[in-house]
Amino acid sequence: MSLHSYTSPIQVGDVEKIRRLLDDAGFEFSSKPYAHFSAKKGKLNVTVYEKGPKVLVQGKETEDFVKFTLEPEVLGEAKLGYEEVNQPEMFEPHFGIDESGKGDFFGPLVIAGAYTDAASTRALMDAGVMDSKRITSAAKIAKLATMIRQTRGVKYDVVSIGPESYNRLYGSFKNLNRLLAWGHSKVIANLAEMVPDCPRALSDQFARKEVLERELAKHGVNLELQQRTKGESDVAVAAASILARERFVQWMDQSSEKSGVKIPLGAGPHVLEAARALIAAHGEEILPKVAKMHFKTAQEV
Repeated sequence: MSLHSYTSPIQVGDVEKIRRLLDDAGFEFSSKPYAHFSAKKGKLNVTVYEKGPKVLVQGKETEDFVKFTLEPEVLGEAKLGYEEVNQPEMFEPHFGIDESGKGDFFGPLVIAGAYTDAASTRALMDAGVMDSKRITSAAKIAKLATMIRQTRGVKYDVVSIGPESYNRLYGSFKNLNRLLAWGHSKVIANLAEMVPDCPRALSDQFARKEVLERELAKHGVNLELQQRTKGESDVAVAAASILARERFVQWMDQSSEKSGVKIPLGAGPHVLEAARALIAAHGEEILPKVAKMHFKTAQEV
């Protein structure tokens, strides 16, 4: 399969370099939230994001643009197609774990895990699997999640902690990191039953490693545990992030339809407005059924 999506960190000085290259090549520029700029030519889209900064290339001509323009003229090194050489550990058998909904006032906390090996990692990369936080389309999330589940060699598990269960667990743990460790360990234990000889699990770093190791020990799971920032750069973690996001978005859509109030993502003034609308329609007892009550937003409501 040809590559349809590619992302890479860049240097601050590369931002203007990429802008000039695109301008000289006849790209049409537009603005985009949280981006220095976005540019399009034919079926190729290039966006340079402020955070990082980093460049995202999408479209049917992605592979040619990366190999013949971005790598030689900006990045200064050939990485595309050499991932097995540059990131060998990503192609070794392991579990990737990620969550969705942690920072959202409404909705569940969803934790997902995916097992990948060399063949399935390459298949997922070629299909454009990336961190779900950079995918804004719910349809694209659903399409990728279906593809992940159908990819030969991939094993997966999803644990969704609805708001009522979340509030009860948070009341018991009194700490979000301990609750996260409980959920991560549950997913890893479920995956370990499917792939008992998997040697390693990788997740984003959210707490001291010992916190998660203690929870894993309760399940009798013994494997190498790795935590690192930007864990979603690993394909297995990226796949897990997409599976978790799909389940989270499904819950939000179903609950919006059931309640008759559009339940928004995130936190902020728009969330306060939705919470008040829910209470007006269903009474105060609705809030713990749809929201995380330890958020300051709950007190503001």
